[in-house]
Formats: sequence, C-alpha cells, structure tokens
Amino acid sequence: MDLMTLVPNFWWLPAILAAVLLVDALMSFRPPKFIKDCLNGVNFPQDWWWTLIVIKLLATAGLVVGIFVPGVALAANAGVIAYFLAASVAHVRARFLKQEFWVNCLGILALAVVVFLFSFVV
Repeated sequence: MDLMTLVPNFWWLPAILAAVLLVDALMSFRPPKFIKDCLNGVNFPQDWWWTLIVIKLLATAGLVVGIFVPGVALAANAGVIAYFLAASVAHVRARFLKQEFWVNCLGILALAVVVFLFSFVV
C-alpha cells in the first residue's frame, strides 16, 4: 500500500470531524439534558460517563495528528465509526430511538463514514 493513501485526501474533512468530536467532548463535561437523556436512555452508568470524554478527546487528537502522520487519521476515523456503531447498537437494544439517537448518534456516525470515504477511499 502506498504511503500517500494513509494521509487524508482532504485535510479539512478529518478536521471537521475532530471539531465536532471536540465540541461533543467539551459539552460532556457538564452534559446538557439531551446528552444526559441519551446516556440514561441506553442505561450507561453515570460513573463511566468520563470514559466517553476520554475516548472522544483521543479521537480528536488522532484525527488532527493524522492530518500530518500517515495512518493515524485513518485509524482514528475507523475508531470513531466503531464507537458510534456500538452506540447505535446500544440505542437499538435499549429501544431508545428518540431524537438524540437520530440526530446525535446517527448524525455523527454518518459524518464519520463520509469523512472516511472521501478521505481514504475515494
């Protein structure tokens, strides 16, 4: 595999995803009602909410570093897709399919898939 395929085709796509994840992580420090409702709706223990902030901040860092370092944004982007796929499964299993699921969870998942496709595949 050529090294250039491991660097995003358009640097600004991973940057946009990183910005969205950063805002999401920062909001989670003092989560607004819709984030609380989402996490409670899937029965995610409040004692573990901090882990989601760490995951999103690490993904943000990986996406930014990966603009310059081959392979890092690809791995971070794949991780974001896996994270939001798992979150989607949690929503479906808990039957918590309210607006938070459709807008936040599936919205960021769709963004991550688009970024992946146009940054590393197309």
